[in-house]
Amino acid sequence: MKLVTRSQLGWPASAAPSQPTAKGVKIHYLGSPVSTKLLTDHDACIALWKDIRRSHLANKAEGYSDVAYNYGACPHGYLLEGRGLRKRTGANGNQALNIAHYAIVGLVGSSGLTEPPDAMLSAIRDGIDLLRGNGADKEIKGHRDGFATACPGGPLYAWVKKGAPRPAAAPPPPAPAEPTAPAVKETPMPTAKVITESVPASDRLSAGEYTLIKLADDTAALQGPCTYVVTAYATVVGIPGTRVVARFHDFPLATGRPSLDLPIAGGVIGPDGTLDLSVTRCGGLDKDEQLRLELRADADATVTRRVLRALRTDA
Repeated sequence: MKLVTRSQLGWPASAAPSQPTAKGVKIHYLGSPVSTKLLTDHDACIALWKDIRRSHLANKAEGYSDVAYNYGACPHGYLLEGRGLRKRTGANGNQALNIAHYAIVGLVGSSGLTEPPDAMLSAIRDGIDLLRGNGADKEIKGHRDGFATACPGGPLYAWVKKGAPRPAAAPPPPAPAEPTAPAVKETPMPTAKVITESVPASDRLSAGEYTLIKLADDTAALQGPCTYVVTAYATVVGIPGTRVVARFHDFPLATGRPSLDLPIAGGVIGPDGTLDLSVTRCGGLDKDEQLRLELRADADATVTRRVLRALRTDA
């Protein structure tokens, strides 16, 4: 799962009302023209998602407290956090419908980009599974189910009616024709591993350039397949007033082409010439995929200490 969080978007915590449980998830589309530029420009996806939130907050007639959807899904397979987990949606048509289901929107529209790519369907499926683990029951419906609308459009609704299958999923193994003696086998629960490191560092940050910062001495500690919650801390020394930003990325060892996150504001070096920053990321890594962290400063600086706190669960 490739999750873009509210903090990465520069948004505060959602002001939407709490909604601890729901019958399931309703799928939406934007219902207006969407540029096909999104297919080749992920920055355009992020810009559109931010524009959607701005337009919802400016809609005084509806009185939205936040972007209406719990999550969005873009053509590049990113799940974009909206209201997030256990929050009531504002997208399903009325209060009763909003209470009944959470909401995920695919960034497709009524013209232009109308066909959801497989990567978008996978991201929607990631969102459904994430919500199911956090209060949603098993229903998957379209916005039009129970409300007079064309949403989520023909292509997305056809996928919903098929049960919203994950694209290119391997077929389940066939059941044995005549099992002789059904065996009962207990599957052990996955065990979470706590990773903690605190070590001196001497990484030089060249002005305006991203520098790879070692997260763990053992790089395999944050290599998939696994899910994780990671918080990285670093002490940065440099010229007072220097701005520092961070970004995580998933690094596939086979291709060497990273999937870059949006920059996260790390802070500004203080009058004493130091900055203690911390950044957090949660997600999952595929086999032979590593989590990596880069820092960038506006002026030359040095990382003098790094600390890692992580919780890893093998997939």
